[in-house]
Amino acid sequence: MSMTLSRMGMQTHVAHQITQAKKLLAENNYNACLTDFNLPDGNGIELVQHISEKYPQIPVAVLTAYGNMDIAISALKAGAFDFVNKPIKQNHLQQLLDKALNQPQILTESNNENLLENKMLIGQSVPIQQLKTTLKKIARSQAPVFITGESGTGKEVVANLVHRLSNRNEGPFIAINCGAIPSELMESELFGHKKGSFTGATQDKQGLIQSAHGGSLFLDEIADLPLNMQVKLLRAVQEKRIRPLGSDTEIDVDFRVISASHQDLEALVQQGRFRQDLFFRIHVMDLVLPPLRDRGNDILLLAEHFIQRVSQEWRISPKYLTDKAKILLLEQYYPGNVRELRNIIERAMALSDDKSINIQHLQSTPLKQFSIQTEEITQTPEYKYEKTLNTHKLPTEGLELYLEKIEKEILLNALNLTHWNRTLAAKKLGMSFRSLRYRLKKFELDIDEE
Repeated sequence: MSMTLSRMGMQTHVAHQITQAKKLLAENNYNACLTDFNLPDGNGIELVQHISEKYPQIPVAVLTAYGNMDIAISALKAGAFDFVNKPIKQNHLQQLLDKALNQPQILTESNNENLLENKMLIGQSVPIQQLKTTLKKIARSQAPVFITGESGTGKEVVANLVHRLSNRNEGPFIAINCGAIPSELMESELFGHKKGSFTGATQDKQGLIQSAHGGSLFLDEIADLPLNMQVKLLRAVQEKRIRPLGSDTEIDVDFRVISASHQDLEALVQQGRFRQDLFFRIHVMDLVLPPLRDRGNDILLLAEHFIQRVSQEWRISPKYLTDKAKILLLEQYYPGNVRELRNIIERAMALSDDKSINIQHLQSTPLKQFSIQTEEITQTPEYKYEKTLNTHKLPTEGLELYLEKIEKEILLNALNLTHWNRTLAAKKLGMSFRSLRYRLKKFELDIDEE
């Protein structure tokens, strides 16, 4: 390997054990490190941890002939830049080092802080500070990232931050909502197609995965992928190769996969609804986003941010929150999290005729206003579902069916309130029109469109 690298014009030092490696690291300035997993006096993960603590600017790749997902996850969580199975081909080695030596493109620490603080991830609460710290560590590696959190917590914002903090920040960030693509179009959308591969394919089309080449691919609501698509996605993530519909050849693609879901993937694996091998492949680095109700005064920071943003978009003078309005905002439950708060502020600004937003403007919002009590959730009259949530009993039909029943009732209520105006219903529910159509089809509520 040393001879191969020298032919690539790279100067190398070889260490035969961890002790010797630590000595060389202390005496020289390195641009990258390649380490075997099995070493005479320990394993490569110990060296990865040492470099991450002492020399965090040095990217480390772990090589092993005994590769498995447990070793890969351990290496990447310890701070490894990448994990590679031996034997490694020369072109793969070249690509690996090109990425590793591309560190000047990674943002400086000061730029990182600006990106995290300046309108991307707003908040000073303990959960958000912990999230920011984890983000900076995760962004340094090439490891797949899985983001989980309630709807509206900002999973796409965080995925975008992972991309922008990484050395892929000059490449594309392609976001895909897996739940919003009709199943019959999914393969073509993800992998592309050749002209004539099916009726209506009048020209070649590049898939979204290929569009992410050199950058990051964000798969939102990945739990909604059909099982046949999960098989194809697994190969794309594992081999970094795709085959468009109707093509005889495969295409090399280089992307980092970031995925997200508000569902429990482990439970879906147990139910046979999500492939275990794909779960392990994408579930390397975890990011858990806190719900808005657990973020304390971040609610007011976000509210002020939305006031400023909406003021700029509407080209009006900024308004201010009264003390009573602030107290009311802090008392809400926010089942829709940050997205819901944005909708509340936007409506309040539309209702306010002066420079202040007071308690009346906030109470006028049609969004759900929750008051948590011992055995039920009470709601505003406009969103009265005649539903009592008993926290002492488990749903007899199972959690999934119970949640689907509640979701269907919420959709019907929103549609009735808007006289079945789907665009307005989607806006009130804080979702895209395509996402609403997908759910209507799921619950067979789109019969009048047939």
